[in-house]
Amino acid sequence: MADQPAHTLDHIFQNNKKWVETKSKADPAFFNNLAAGQKPNYLYIGCSDSRVPANEIMGLEAGEVFVHRNIANLVPNVDLNVMSVINYAVRHLRVKHIIVCGHYNCGGVQAALTSADLGLLNPWLRNIRDVYRLHEKELDAIPDEHQRYNRLIELNVVESCRNIIKTAAVQQSYDRDEFPVVHGLVFDLRDGLLRNLEIDFEAMLQDVKKIYCLSPGPKKD
Repeated sequence: MADQPAHTLDHIFQNNKKWVETKSKADPAFFNNLAAGQKPNYLYIGCSDSRVPANEIMGLEAGEVFVHRNIANLVPNVDLNVMSVINYAVRHLRVKHIIVCGHYNCGGVQAALTSADLGLLNPWLRNIRDVYRLHEKELDAIPDEHQRYNRLIELNVVESCRNIIKTAAVQQSYDRDEFPVVHGLVFDLRDGLLRNLEIDFEAMLQDVKKIYCLSPGPKKD
C-alpha cells in the first residue's frame, strides 16, 4: 500500500544531506562549531510525543539546548536516567535554565486518568496519579472533564519542577552561582504556542528547602 512506510531509511539519509547542505550554506563553520563542544544555556525536559520537537518549538539550534524526553515529562527522583541528565546538565554543562515542558492532549496524562491495568506503564503513570492525589480538591472542583484534564497537565509540570528543585545539584548550584532557574511551560498543539506557567522559582525553592534542604545556603563574603 502507498501509505505504508518504506522498508529502508533512504528518505532519512536524503533529508540529512539536504539539512547538511542548508546548514553549511548558511554558516560554513556550523559543523566545526558543533564538533568543538557544547555549551547550552538550557536543559529541556519534555514529553516523548513526536508532535513536540524541543529545538523547533523554541527556535533553538543544535548545541543550544540539552534535551531529555520521556512519557509525560516526569521527573521521578528515583529515576536514574533523568537524575543523571539533571546532574550532568547542572554540574558539568552549567546550564542557566531548566525548562519542564508539558503539552495539552498528553496521552500519558490521559492514560493516568484511566481506571485500567496498563501493565509496565503502571509504576510510571503512578507518578501522575500522585499529582492528582496531591491536588485532588482543586481538580475535583473543576466540573468540565476536559478542563480538569488540562489542569492536571499543568500541575504535572509544576510537580516535575518541584522534583527538580529537590535535587542537590540544583540547590547547590543556585546557592553558589544563582543559576539554574527552573521554568514550567505547556505547549499547545492547537496553535503552536508555549504557555508560561509563571512558576515562582524563588518561592518554590524556599518552600522545598524547608524539608528537602541539600545545600547549606549561599556562601557569605
